[in-house]
Amino acid sequence: MDPMTGHPRRWGILGVLVFSLLAVVLDNTILNVAMKTIADETAGLGATQSELEWAINSYTLVFAGLLFTFGVIGDRTGRKRMLIIGMVLFGLSSLASAYAQDPTQLILARAAMGIGGAAIMPATLAIISNVFPPGERGRAIGVWAAGVGLAVAIGPITGGLLIEHFWWGSVFLINVPIVIVATILITTLVPESRDPKPSKLDPVGVVLSIIGLVAVVYGIIRGGELATFAGAEVLVPTLFGLAVLGVFVWWERRIDHPVFDVRSFADIRFSSAIGMMGIVFFAMMGGMFFLTFYLQIVLGYTPVQAGALMIPFAAAQLIFAPLSQRVTQRLGAKLSATLSMILITFALGSYALMDQNTPIVLIEIVFFVQGAAMANIMPPATTAIMESLPREKAGVGSAMSNTVRQVAGALGVAVLGSVLSSSYRGEIAPALAGLPAGAQHAAGESIMATMGVAQELGARGQALIQPAFTAFIDGMHVTALVSAAITLAGIFAVARWMPGKQRNAKHAEKREPVLSSSRG
Repeated sequence: MDPMTGHPRRWGILGVLVFSLLAVVLDNTILNVAMKTIADETAGLGATQSELEWAINSYTLVFAGLLFTFGVIGDRTGRKRMLIIGMVLFGLSSLASAYAQDPTQLILARAAMGIGGAAIMPATLAIISNVFPPGERGRAIGVWAAGVGLAVAIGPITGGLLIEHFWWGSVFLINVPIVIVATILITTLVPESRDPKPSKLDPVGVVLSIIGLVAVVYGIIRGGELATFAGAEVLVPTLFGLAVLGVFVWWERRIDHPVFDVRSFADIRFSSAIGMMGIVFFAMMGGMFFLTFYLQIVLGYTPVQAGALMIPFAAAQLIFAPLSQRVTQRLGAKLSATLSMILITFALGSYALMDQNTPIVLIEIVFFVQGAAMANIMPPATTAIMESLPREKAGVGSAMSNTVRQVAGALGVAVLGSVLSSSYRGEIAPALAGLPAGAQHAAGESIMATMGVAQELGARGQALIQPAFTAFIDGMHVTALVSAAITLAGIFAVARWMPGKQRNAKHAEKREPVLSSSRG
């Protein structure tokens, strides 16, 4: 394969990779819709709130912890091989999740799905970087990002339809046929590629990266669960993880065969793209955390309807992500990224103006604008990260970008989720004053908990519904303003450090190392 012309079947390969990623991304959004059913004693597993959170978090914890390591292993042993192994493991663990007999089995099966997902995600981007020539790589990553956006949007609709017609396990079982078809297509069409001159193994760096990332993500998750970041349960693992990652950086700078060359952060294009992606996903994931509750509880839409309302977000991704490379080439990375960040800031800030009477058309317009802005952030940032590293290190670059996205997203949900939670508790407390102490505590945890207690109380509980809506909307406004403030800070960072048009042109002229690959 000529690195300057690319693989002759590269667009077909891209289609296979996007389809392969569908199960991984779809599963993360589809599960949220099934939570209420899984908690049901009769129709589900009778899972508690904590068990439901860990059904989500066990996946995130393992996924974020192993992304970087699996990217490195894929570069050494073969990305196609790693992709197939990940798909098979993801399919088998999806099957185990579908037929879990109790919440503990579901949590363990979800952790196994995280291992499979961590093997799949970096391999897809690494293969794209290797089969596409430099001139087409940005457009290919744009199509890849559009596929991710589509899966994010259709997940809730798919989940709602499955829950309406089948049992809760169907939201996992749907992954199995996708995995089978994708594995056959990968085996048939996707070429094998690896680092032709792998350096010596760095087991110390690998172990340090896993321990550090898992500890930090665990601390973040606990902070979100407890709605505070001041307790020892949160601070100890988080600070320990940060200290281990500090040792990882020291170790990687010290040895001559690092698993990841931390000096890459000296490249302003790499570090500014990584930083921008982290800021955007922190604010976006944390800011959008409240949307499910806002649409389904405050505005009263069913899960299927709420999922369908996300279509403008997906449509914007599908339309604009493939065009993002052209926008970046015309305006330069700095200007296009700054404008996109401004749009995201306005979109997040607009949620602070929404209430029970906001017209749905206006909400849909905000979703579309937000999707269009994200479409012009993700592909250029991902392309900048991938092109800042030699092609033979594509798996490491892909894993780094995905790790930052996952950790920043988890941190955003935890931090901004606790902002929403603490604001809600403070606002709803006066309305719960007449309830017994135990019921007050239970009802004050979240709007879902308040609505549950209101249902149990029957006619007496009706008085709690409007105060719950008001308290939630006030908390949503505070959270939206905090997330907008974070992306506002990101605008200044991007405008200051993201390379402009001329600098991008110089980077584009960088050498393209010859890659050893075989057709497969």
